[in-house]
Amino acid sequence: MTFDLIIVGGGPAGLSAAAHAEHLGMNYVLLEGSSAIANTIQRYQKGKHVMAEPMVVPLRSDLSFSAGSREAVLDGWSSGLGDASVRFNAEVTAIAGEKPSLEVTLANGETLSAAAVVLAIGLQGNPRKLGVVGEAEPFVQYTLDDPDEFSGETIVVVGAGDAAIENAVALSRQNSVIIVNRRDEFARAKDGNLNLITRAIDDGSIKCFYSTNVGSVESGKAINLNTETGQARVECDRIIARLGAIPPRGFVESCGIEFPSEDRNALPELSNKYESNVPGLHIIGALGGYPLIKQAMNQGYEVVEFIKGNEILPADHGILEAKFRPLPFNTDVDATLTLIRSRAPMFEDINGLVLRELVLASEILTPKRGNIVFRKNDYTNTFISIIDGQVEIETESGTPITLEAGQFFGEMSLLSGRRRSATVKASTDCVLLESPRREIIKLMNTYEPVRTSIDRTFIVRTLRAGLVPDALQLELEAIASSTEQRNYNADEVLFSEGDEADGLYLIRSGSVSVSRRIGGRDIVTSYVAAGNYVGEMGLVGQSSRSATVKATVATEAIFLSADVFQTMMMRNTGLRERVQSTVKVRLSENLRMEAAPEAGDLISFLMQQGLGEATDVLLIDESLCVGCDNCETACAETHGGTSRLDRAAGPSYAQVHVPTSCRHCEDPHCMRDCPPDAIRRAPNGEVYIQESCIGCGNCERNCPYGVIQMAGEKEPAPNLINWLLTGKGSGPGQREELDASGLQKKAVKCDMCKDLSGGPACVRACPTGAALRMSPSEFVNLTKGGS
Repeated sequence: MTFDLIIVGGGPAGLSAAAHAEHLGMNYVLLEGSSAIANTIQRYQKGKHVMAEPMVVPLRSDLSFSAGSREAVLDGWSSGLGDASVRFNAEVTAIAGEKPSLEVTLANGETLSAAAVVLAIGLQGNPRKLGVVGEAEPFVQYTLDDPDEFSGETIVVVGAGDAAIENAVALSRQNSVIIVNRRDEFARAKDGNLNLITRAIDDGSIKCFYSTNVGSVESGKAINLNTETGQARVECDRIIARLGAIPPRGFVESCGIEFPSEDRNALPELSNKYESNVPGLHIIGALGGYPLIKQAMNQGYEVVEFIKGNEILPADHGILEAKFRPLPFNTDVDATLTLIRSRAPMFEDINGLVLRELVLASEILTPKRGNIVFRKNDYTNTFISIIDGQVEIETESGTPITLEAGQFFGEMSLLSGRRRSATVKASTDCVLLESPRREIIKLMNTYEPVRTSIDRTFIVRTLRAGLVPDALQLELEAIASSTEQRNYNADEVLFSEGDEADGLYLIRSGSVSVSRRIGGRDIVTSYVAAGNYVGEMGLVGQSSRSATVKATVATEAIFLSADVFQTMMMRNTGLRERVQSTVKVRLSENLRMEAAPEAGDLISFLMQQGLGEATDVLLIDESLCVGCDNCETACAETHGGTSRLDRAAGPSYAQVHVPTSCRHCEDPHCMRDCPPDAIRRAPNGEVYIQESCIGCGNCERNCPYGVIQMAGEKEPAPNLINWLLTGKGSGPGQREELDASGLQKKAVKCDMCKDLSGGPACVRACPTGAALRMSPSEFVNLTKGGS
């Protein structure tokens, strides 16, 4: 059979293309390899909330789509397709030829031809199987629709990613669940899911086999596992394997489509009409660089218009045009995107549509000569690429560092999550691309050259700022290439007292505590934050470690071997003096803390409560607190009736109590997976939630300190005079939640009363001065001073 258009893949992009082809009366067919539309979304857990991002981009499709449950979205698409020409269970095995005659071969041997083919198969491919004897047994499944369908069963979940964890936790409510992880940790999971599975394993609701792989599956409903200590046989009712999917690259390349590199994450390079290097063969959706549903649906509409010969502009064209209007280049949208790519070498190898998405999410800055881009100690973590002009980075030595077009800055705060380490100002009129942290982190996780470029620059600039400000650029780049990145979990030891001093550690993100063994116990003497270094004492005049250094939170460090460090000292005359000066300061701190071990115990306690990654923590002096709860009441009345803190909850040590309240982390866990990007950080450090929150609950799950809650709207503020006179109605801090049936609750958390003069209401309302907020360094210095 011959068609004008063949669409391969019934996901959001393919469905939108089919709906528009139907609307235009084209001779087309949509081929879907499974028995239902949107196979990937069909695999979502029952009731999963589907996002409609990005909000700023309008939907351009003959199918409707808005955020909602999996079921609502699928029902809407099914009804919207109407009489569209869709063939199910039509697996495509080959595509050959080029425009105007492409041939599509199906698994049943049938051959179809068309003038144009749209490939909308996404990146998921087919679920990865166990790869062992018995993988096809009827009690082995590779998806999970509704966890509530199963009750009273013993279920083995194989996998360590987010899908495996979500399935295991949901099933554990009414089943006995065992999860099999081939590694010794859940390294690929989002923070929220990591917290969920860790708690479930700790409380015994889920049993975990770490460092284990599957040996075989028995037909008698049992699974054989290869564990660290030998083989284990587990009888079970069901096995659910969530092992990801097999990428479709092999199939795509067999169609003649070329990839720009061998990187497994590379995407095909496409024209601005989504056409691949094979004439007539178009690619849309995730495989084309746009993984979000709304964007994929827009592409489905647009590609059909292009194939019909109509010249239309992408849905985001107007947004980009307005964004580029103030620029001095006087070029159209496509030419400006090309210029950005050419001026920023780091973006050279990324897919064109991915670059478009990055620019769409970024801001264009045009500072004039002398304007400040950001100041030292600002709480911002965006990443800035220089498209035109020059900037100067102020240094402690007084000699500024000049950066030109093609270079970037802001990587220090991007990676460490800490305040800006220097002031940057424009030395000429500039054009800067300011990208959100989440977009750059996503690029780093997808494109190895981007990660390498940022990591190398981070190391060079950290060395120049802290150790060798006068070293030549080539020398620093050579040192950076010889370093090693090491990752540590909270409480994991970097090195122990008495170990051989084998190198220096630059703390890239997180923080570490330094302790010494005194009187038979470990005494914490200090903590070291990201952007600093540890391990220097063992490299200057000593051969062994004089203290134990342990990660207080998840920490990344750059390791410089002792040989590299000694070479640096020989080539840079001032390095030894700088390090020896640091050693003297730390020795003095050690002696002071050793004389008052109880201060070290208090610091150690607070580090365990997350002080190591806080920027502002609420502490209560229990010797002054009278338990009046004015702090909670004031917080509630300041924030629409919902208190952001729980005074009585939380641990205590000596007379210091840590209530359940936001710590405003330097690298906030809550911000890492916020679909609408509703969680922001103010210049003074306050982490707050905007009205655009959609109530998905990701931040609540991701916060390891339990300080975020989902809350609905409360009744209006009480008439205080009436309440005082009659006692009727709610008093301060006692408002009831309104009946909001069918409305989704939103996330609430402490925002440090950022819009109120006078500081946090909880502190101002404390009648005895027991409540105070301070940074970790302030508290540690206070503790040392009191010792």
